[in-house]
Amino acid sequence: MGLKEDILKLKKEKNALVLAHLYEKAEIQEVADIVGDSYFLSKKAMESSKDIIVFCGVKFMAESAKILSPNKRILIPVNDTTCPMADMATVDKLKAMKLRNPKAKVVTYINSNGDIKALSDVCVTSSSAKAILNNIEEEEIIFLPDRNLGSYLQENIQNKKFILYDGFCPVHERVEEEEVLTLKNRYPNFKVLVHPECSKKVRDLGDFIGSTSELIDYSVQDGTNGFIVVTEEGVLYQMKEKSPNKTFIPIESGMICPNMKKISMKDLYNCLINEEFEVHIEEELRLKAHKSLENMHLLSNK
Repeated sequence: MGLKEDILKLKKEKNALVLAHLYEKAEIQEVADIVGDSYFLSKKAMESSKDIIVFCGVKFMAESAKILSPNKRILIPVNDTTCPMADMATVDKLKAMKLRNPKAKVVTYINSNGDIKALSDVCVTSSSAKAILNNIEEEEIIFLPDRNLGSYLQENIQNKKFILYDGFCPVHERVEEEEVLTLKNRYPNFKVLVHPECSKKVRDLGDFIGSTSELIDYSVQDGTNGFIVVTEEGVLYQMKEKSPNKTFIPIESGMICPNMKKISMKDLYNCLINEEFEVHIEEELRLKAHKSLENMHLLSNK
């Protein structure tokens, strides 16, 4: 038997649920039970009755699942899959921002570590952020860690004053507008799909801006037959699966998150067979972080 068959067999034997983020390698997405963005996967972990949940993603994602589901066994196949953007946000810097702006609400992108969520008033996803911000009464908003998503929200929400933390996603940040223009000239009839973690110059070239799941949905529903995709290349796997007759063009310099690509089939197999790298969170921190995620539910459904 190959690794794929071994993994599928182990999932049944161990009564395990395998979750994979959209940026994971294609072969990981293929053997996963559920593929999606980080918050969607955390919700699926919460709803699951399986004995073991294996989270194929970066560490803050598995941590978010544990915050929401403290009594579940959550494993991560590779223990050092940190997110550079999440790590840019530090407790000391956030505390200093809060002191300088005592009236501001702290709104934190879900792509953040547990200690930052614990200091936040509410978490947001890139798809829920607008609705949540419109339901916050306070005028001043400290937004972290991503300055690009923050500036995109600032453009769309006029009645708030944003104080932006200076963090960014290296994969989305390094895309140059010239790269997108070159592809637009080469494929004039293709639509450009852009993630809001890109810079404003790149966002301004997009026909549609949205979260990973929104970009996929748009590519399925829109009548266009070709798309230039300006986000991490793992998303193209789902786009091609859902629309096999459409053409998807990635950025030529390569938008690849090395940390998302760390997990191999062998790592996933070892994680399942050895039940290794369980996620643990100190309870006091978990409760504080849980509050910001709970507020995300409340404010997005107002």
